[in-house]
Amino acid sequence: MSFGELSTPTLLLEKTKLIANINKLDLRLSTLSTPLRPHLKTCKSARVAELIPNITQNGITVSTLHEARYFLDNGHTDILYAVSIAPQKLTQIKQLQDQGASMTLILDTLEAAKMVAQSSEELQAVFPCLIEIDCDGKRAGLPPQAPEIVEIAAFLNEQSGTQMKGVLSHSGGSYYCQTIQELQEMAEQERISITTAAQRIRNAGLPCPVVSAGSTPTATYAATLEGVTEYRAGVYVFQDMVMEALGVCQTNDIALSILTTVISHNKSGNRLIIDAGSLALSTDPGKKNRLGEPHYGCVCDATTGQPIDGLWVTSTNQEHGLISLDNSNRSLTDFPIGTQFRILPNHACITAAAYPGYHILDDQVPPAVIDYWDRSNGW
Repeated sequence: MSFGELSTPTLLLEKTKLIANINKLDLRLSTLSTPLRPHLKTCKSARVAELIPNITQNGITVSTLHEARYFLDNGHTDILYAVSIAPQKLTQIKQLQDQGASMTLILDTLEAAKMVAQSSEELQAVFPCLIEIDCDGKRAGLPPQAPEIVEIAAFLNEQSGTQMKGVLSHSGGSYYCQTIQELQEMAEQERISITTAAQRIRNAGLPCPVVSAGSTPTATYAATLEGVTEYRAGVYVFQDMVMEALGVCQTNDIALSILTTVISHNKSGNRLIIDAGSLALSTDPGKKNRLGEPHYGCVCDATTGQPIDGLWVTSTNQEHGLISLDNSNRSLTDFPIGTQFRILPNHACITAAAYPGYHILDDQVPPAVIDYWDRSNGW
């Protein structure tokens, strides 16, 4: 269909920007001599994955077993399931192994390690495991000096049904940084944390071949990745308004957007009402915009994809989004009912998860819809 025939709200992906984002990080990590194991929780698309260099050689990262099955069906066998394993899911992991997947699991407690070992006997399986390291206090994992790290590593190494494969970290704290210097420092903090944990394991005479770290912000600004064997990043393929606010990308680098239509005017509030609400955009407030205010997406011209000065999605309900005109020099009459916008999302991962697939655009003005790529949603 043509661009003008698309029903709204719908998900758009600009192929030229997508490829540029992919190639930019590939070059960056190549200069740091560190392979990328891309986190496909953002795109959840085999068509996007096939554009990433060396992906078959380096392996992939997923966040759901649904993704693991989907990408295995599309030829990806080296799969890191980067969420602490629940014992109830090990039967599904064994099924994926039987279908040809090389599945790596993560955990951060001796209790979980013992459950994995017990299930391995029952299922007659071997489960490779990484120990999650907490490098910034933002989520799961063990601090790099925690005595439990060596204890868990020794246990995994001793069991016939588990394999001590290495350590893993994610610098979620990078999303809270305010400056480029802070991002650089966060990248180095993660590197030191995870390599310290890895060395403690090796000093105990235990194997630790994999040292897996990463996030899109730290991948962009790390000065060195010495001691890290692979880096993970996901949102870099699309970028979003959080990455723009962090200085990781420019607004024009964002490849993902939501096409939406003005469906009403709120005259008393000087607001446009659009048909993209919290389900279509997510309720992630991201970071404050350049006006110092929270928002739910940057409003762009539908044809050119360029931001319209002063226009942001300022609030959302389930199926309605509201755009205040108070910070612009525009009036309601400038945007009659039926006007369409593109909205650049705050959090590309969550926003894209609301849609079954991507309408792929070329880089012409007005754009043409050149393809449709499916996604793998669900758990």
